[in-house]
Amino acid sequence: MSEDLNNLGALIEAKQPDSVLGWDVSHGELNVDVAPANIEEFIEFLKGDPACKFSTLVDITAVDYIGRAKRFDVVYHLLSMYQNQRIRLRVSIREDQMISSIMSVHPSANWFEREVFDMFGVLFTGHADLRRILTDYGFRGYPLRKDFPTTGYTEVRYDESEKRVVYEPVKLVQEYRQFDFMSPWEGAEYILPGDEKKDAEAG
Repeated sequence: MSEDLNNLGALIEAKQPDSVLGWDVSHGELNVDVAPANIEEFIEFLKGDPACKFSTLVDITAVDYIGRAKRFDVVYHLLSMYQNQRIRLRVSIREDQMISSIMSVHPSANWFEREVFDMFGVLFTGHADLRRILTDYGFRGYPLRKDFPTTGYTEVRYDESEKRVVYEPVKLVQEYRQFDFMSPWEGAEYILPGDEKKDAEAG
């Protein structure tokens, strides 16, 4: 299986040298790094080439590398039922960079791309209806970005007097606490049962 994927990776790189930035095989899957400008044409090649036939789009997601110049990896998972093989494509883009929609090749990319836009803020050019799909209409921010606050920016509640849903800024009942301890027990001011044994052994 690994040999077949290595042969496939070499074949794809030879046929698409302008699109393939690099590739490797891990966990029984072929991983290919693709140039952002060529993603739509490359996926069309993978779908139609007789040696590939990756005709099923399984998923599109993203990964946020917040400290990196090319902050996001947009990740595509494709399946070839003809060859019984899987392939993972990674496209690295900057935060302000757009990427081509692949709806013309795989119409099922519609909701996947909307989800990536909703969760990460990645913009897909050529998408027919790029709008939020999981969050509410007035939602602020992108929840799966690593700099998104765990509390969010607004809270939603039903107001009985107004008979409608209202949006309000987040108000925490107590100060939001962050622990710097390696363990939740470090820094505790009380002794847990059994702690005295450790002190006895040290003495």
